[in-house]
Amino acid sequence: MHFEFTAFARTTEGRGASRRMRRTGKAPGIVYGGAVAPQPIELDHNALFHALRNEAFHASILTMKLDGAATKVLLRDVQMHPFKNEILHVDFQRIDENKKIQMKVPLHFVNAEESPAVKLSGAIVSHIATELAISCLPKDLPEFIEVDLSTLEAGKSIHVSQVKLPAGVTPLTHGKDPVVALGMIPKAHAEVEETAATAEAAPAAEAKPAEAKAADKKEGGKDDKKK
Repeated sequence: MHFEFTAFARTTEGRGASRRMRRTGKAPGIVYGGAVAPQPIELDHNALFHALRNEAFHASILTMKLDGAATKVLLRDVQMHPFKNEILHVDFQRIDENKKIQMKVPLHFVNAEESPAVKLSGAIVSHIATELAISCLPKDLPEFIEVDLSTLEAGKSIHVSQVKLPAGVTPLTHGKDPVVALGMIPKAHAEVEETAATAEAAPAAEAKPAEAKAADKKEGGKDDKKK
């Protein structure tokens, strides 16, 4: 998906200037990186707010139009008001098409209903991770990474090493192999199975005393005849 937005050079800085800017429907920001000095910018608040609601906007190469020039950038940071739907500040980074970038990409989980964990055991699939840090060239950056859960078994997990990554993409796990999904059997379901197993074992346990009583009665009869 291709995203394009327009930014304007910002000449005033500071908290007071930013507050005045937000009151006029603008959002303050900055674009940095590359051989060019960091540039304070301002953007249309509502347009940016709606763009931020799109998951792909956070993990895509964006085209920023500034002063008549188009620049490829990445969204790096967004600061939101604690309780208002208001953007306080946004950071973009210029990219070099020939240099690898590091990004956190959303994980999309598929085929959970086809997994043995769900179909055979009634397990609940828990998403341990919702995004994955990766390294790749800008041209290879995926909007998301798909995690196939069709082989997940109850009580088992799927690790990063089991996730099929797009060509040119390397996970940044620092030598570890973290879990991304887990097939968990609900506690109530496990208790029902345990109760059923106990109930099945009970008749057998009760049969032994009955057989013993019968044997004792038989032995007692023999003793009476001897007398």
